[in-house]
Amino acid sequence: MPHLENLVLCRESQVSTLKSLFGERHHFSFPSIFIYGHTASGKTYVTQTLLKTLELPHVFVNCVECFTLRLLLEQILNKLNHLSSSEEGCSTEITCETFNDFVRAFKQVTTAESLKDQTVYIVLDKAEYLRDMEANLLPGFLRLQELTDRNVTVIFLSEIIWEKFRPNTGCLEPFVLYFPDYSIGNLQKILSHDHPPEYSADFYAAYINILLGVFYTVCRDLKELRHLAVLNFPKYCEPVVKGEAGERDTRKLWRNIEPHLKKAMQTVYLREISSSQWEKLQKDDADPAQVKGLSAYSHVELPYYSKFILIAAYLASYNPARTDRRFFLKHHGKIKKTNFLKKHEKTSNHLLGPKPFPLDRLLAILYSIVDSRVAPTANIFSQIASLVTLQLLTLVGHDDQLDAPKYKCTVSLDFIRAIARTVNFDIIKYLYDFL
Repeated sequence: MPHLENLVLCRESQVSTLKSLFGERHHFSFPSIFIYGHTASGKTYVTQTLLKTLELPHVFVNCVECFTLRLLLEQILNKLNHLSSSEEGCSTEITCETFNDFVRAFKQVTTAESLKDQTVYIVLDKAEYLRDMEANLLPGFLRLQELTDRNVTVIFLSEIIWEKFRPNTGCLEPFVLYFPDYSIGNLQKILSHDHPPEYSADFYAAYINILLGVFYTVCRDLKELRHLAVLNFPKYCEPVVKGEAGERDTRKLWRNIEPHLKKAMQTVYLREISSSQWEKLQKDDADPAQVKGLSAYSHVELPYYSKFILIAAYLASYNPARTDRRFFLKHHGKIKKTNFLKKHEKTSNHLLGPKPFPLDRLLAILYSIVDSRVAPTANIFSQIASLVTLQLLTLVGHDDQLDAPKYKCTVSLDFIRAIARTVNFDIIKYLYDFL
């Protein structure tokens, strides 16, 4: 079918398999089909397009939306009811509490003339959520054709493998179909298919080639790449629109777009600013770090003392313990760095990574760097626990080690400097590596 080939690209093998499984409209199809693959591999799109193009009666249900058994079963039955009564123009809402009620109601709904002599398809998207529902639901859907004695096929769409679904008690095995990730050639072909009519296909294909050259190593999600392609294309066209370059001046076009693609690399998968804000940023040629929300680390909102706790934790992680006297005692005398330096300490502590430190050392440094007196209240300890939850600190050792818990600070130098600036604390003066 040539029309279908234009709609579904780079999935010829999967489309051919599904069409052969569906067979003729009046034939009994496979009782259940399990389709799996990573996100944005075309599972939902291919299934929906195939069913719509072939004009097969089907019901599409998202298991994230239908998060309870009742919602799921009623959604399927009511959609089927609307499907069978569309010609008459009236239908009543069906209520359903259990899977037994669902089987009885399903038999009644599918007796309609429009559904009697052909296969009905029930598509369950995000099917992994079925595992959190009643134990009889998945085996019931797998045997629905047998239980209802109707020509019905249940199609499961999931991002995880069938082995993670299979119940311990056993069940009817579905036909398993795998959708592999798109290769770079597939992505090039699919994205190039979206070229705007005012530009030539070769010009847009060259732009997609540049985009994939930058982003393919960090992002292979078709949806995200499509979003990036639409977002950055006006900047790529800018020299052509202004008359500064032709469509074939790839070197000049690359030099113009390169810095903007590097900025976009910082926000892959993160919808921290809207597309309109990003376009405004492109026009102004501003630095992304100047826009609030574009750097996840530059604007972390923490309570006042939590910032000092994090600073103290960073100092405890990256300064040797014996240097605390040098940094945090007022009358420590003159101590040169050469007196501390040993042969094995010539390497920077920042290169070696954070070291664990006990809670009492953290609190001692905290009391030294905070101007006002801080009492060791439950509030302070709860803020430490919150920093662990936010993964800014890591608890080292067992969770039940109450007497002397140890922590590590997991944030970067740029992050802690940004936090320190918000409380007017010069952290560089207190770091051993920068003496």
